[in-house]
Amino acid sequence: MGDSVVSAIFIGLIFLAAGLVKGVVGLGLPTVAIGLLSLTMPPAAAAALLIAPSLATNVWQSCVGEHFWALLKRLWPLLATIVLGTLLSIGVLTGSSAGLANAALGSVLIVYGAFGLKGRRFDVSRALERWLSPLMGILTGLIAGTTGVFVMPLIPYLNSLGFDKNELVQALGLAFTVSTVGLAAGLAMSGNFQLAAASASLLAVLPALVGMWIGQRLRGRIAGPAFKRWFFSGLIGLGIYMLGRGLLSR
Repeated sequence: MGDSVVSAIFIGLIFLAAGLVKGVVGLGLPTVAIGLLSLTMPPAAAAALLIAPSLATNVWQSCVGEHFWALLKRLWPLLATIVLGTLLSIGVLTGSSAGLANAALGSVLIVYGAFGLKGRRFDVSRALERWLSPLMGILTGLIAGTTGVFVMPLIPYLNSLGFDKNELVQALGLAFTVSTVGLAAGLAMSGNFQLAAASASLLAVLPALVGMWIGQRLRGRIAGPAFKRWFFSGLIGLGIYMLGRGLLSR
């Protein structure tokens, strides 16, 4: 079996697993995919691979529900600044600071995993939201442009805005869709999202969608708290490995 076939199978299995996680808990595809892909390839290449499957799954998530326009009207300052922050920091992910990107990714995974295990939540008033949304968007974009992962501080911030379950899932889909578009734009502007990367990314869409479909059906059969404990503990372990590898490489 040729190296290209082995590589394709490896990538397909990663996106199958990442899609399954997203299907069960509604998030995590970029986090899982970038974390595992970065074990064998540069972060910029891993980020380029996730563009199409991430966009496909997130567009579906953002369009299912009746809150799309209300959420877009409310969250546009957050969404716009995510794109701005990503474009400002994309040079870290695509530059020569691979060790720094790995260490930053590990840190993000550790923080995200620890936050998930604690189950902590804070509440933001509508008055404070007007000022916090642009700041949270910039921070999320800067981290996304550095690591290719757009989960912190986006997810805890959206969780603080008082959305019900359906609104929160749709808001996450909308934010992830815009984040993916911003990441794709940044990679394209820096010359790191070319035809080969685009083709490989498109091939990853099917396993991601299959995994998401399986995950949605498993969601009702797996105890939520137990699954989340394993999921967030795994992210912490992966984050520690990535952080250590990034620091040692420097």
